[in-house]
Amino acid sequence: MFPHTVRLALLALSLAPSWALAEETPSIVAPEGDRFALQPAEGGFLRMNKDTGAVSFCSAKDGVATCRLGAEERVALEAEIERLRAENARLKAAAAPPRPSTLPSEQEFEKALSFTERFLRRIMRLFKEEAPSGGSL
Repeated sequence: MFPHTVRLALLALSLAPSWALAEETPSIVAPEGDRFALQPAEGGFLRMNKDTGAVSFCSAKDGVATCRLGAEERVALEAEIERLRAENARLKAAAAPPRPSTLPSEQEFEKALSFTERFLRRIMRLFKEEAPSGGSL
């Protein structure tokens, strides 16, 4: 009786206008239209993606529909994942090496600080020497 219930549910969903479904369950967007073909099978149904040809076996349990990829699709999916991993590794290896820091080293910083300190001391000494000794301008 369970497959019969699934068939009835699928028939009701296929006959319901897409706007009615969208109003009742706003989280369901994306009108799939004729993207999938459904075929009853023992214990559930087969769902074929008409765009990609991928076939999944779907079943419903406790009100939750679950679809599993076929063996061929799983192999293709795993091959694509491995290809993407290899491409990711290649791109990481080909990435430009990190640029060297443009900040001065500690030694360069201390040298610049020493220069600045000597410069300021000399300027202060010149100001003291050139200051009027009488106090009036």
